[in-house]
Amino acid sequence: MRIVMMGTPDFAVPTLEALIRSRHEVVGVFTQPDRPRGRGNKLTPSPVKQTALSAGIPVFQPEKIRKTGMETLREMKPDVCVTAAFGQILSQELLDIPPKGNINVHASLLPRHRGAAPIAHAILAGDDRAGVTTMMMDAGIDTGDILLQTETVIGETETCGELTARLSHLGAALLIQTLEAMEAGSLRRIPQREEDMTYDPMLERGMGIPDFSRGAKAIRGQINGLNPWPCVSASLGEERLKLLRAAMAEGCGAPGEVIRSSAKEGLVIACGEDAVRVLELQAPGGRPMKAEDYLRGHEILVGTKLV
Repeated sequence: MRIVMMGTPDFAVPTLEALIRSRHEVVGVFTQPDRPRGRGNKLTPSPVKQTALSAGIPVFQPEKIRKTGMETLREMKPDVCVTAAFGQILSQELLDIPPKGNINVHASLLPRHRGAAPIAHAILAGDDRAGVTTMMMDAGIDTGDILLQTETVIGETETCGELTARLSHLGAALLIQTLEAMEAGSLRRIPQREEDMTYDPMLERGMGIPDFSRGAKAIRGQINGLNPWPCVSASLGEERLKLLRAAMAEGCGAPGEVIRSSAKEGLVIACGEDAVRVLELQAPGGRPMKAEDYLRGHEILVGTKLV
């Protein structure tokens, strides 16, 4: 089949690579325009663009594909379009172009966690499992019929970045299975149960402010789910520590109170219910490090409160 791929971040790269390795023909790639990144604000191509160019695939970067990319897409005559974290809304007119439809690789077990940040929100919500869904796109936001799904257990201390990397490869394999089933005529479309739907907002920097009066499970989910961005940060005196990875711990105290702090015991903070053990952190201007290593050179007294 002739396939046009639409995607932008690292999550979409394994999907594009799987398509390139397959017997299908990737006739073009749409991705977001180059954006300024890094300390020098240098215009940087998306990971998907870099992958496509390395494979000699034409790349198109309209600011809004529904306005300036329509004719280009028609000229490529795709049998099917594949999207994975593209970052733009597709109009119905555009969705009608490929005769076999548009397949989206969405990083959640739909209908749960529709929206732009499903992996982070699965961890934030305390879900035990995450997964990937291939779905037929329609004009709604992640509302199309489910095609195939695969799921995986979320590790107790797994961060959003780590889970994203794992799901990206699961999603790539699932897409190839989906295309094979489509060609074989065995692909079933399953309407989503709207009563089971959840929709999550985009991540914002303010979500990284901890409220230790909540239970330890919620704080653990906040710390792990917001790594690598925006990260949870807590005030310790005049400086703010980024809390990068956490696990559940036993203990009690006033919410935010340090109840254990040593290179041997690590850093344990009381919550509204139970406590969390901070496994990794980052001081201002420093690098991410294990909490035990940080405590070998920096004293945090028991009884100190983090807010």
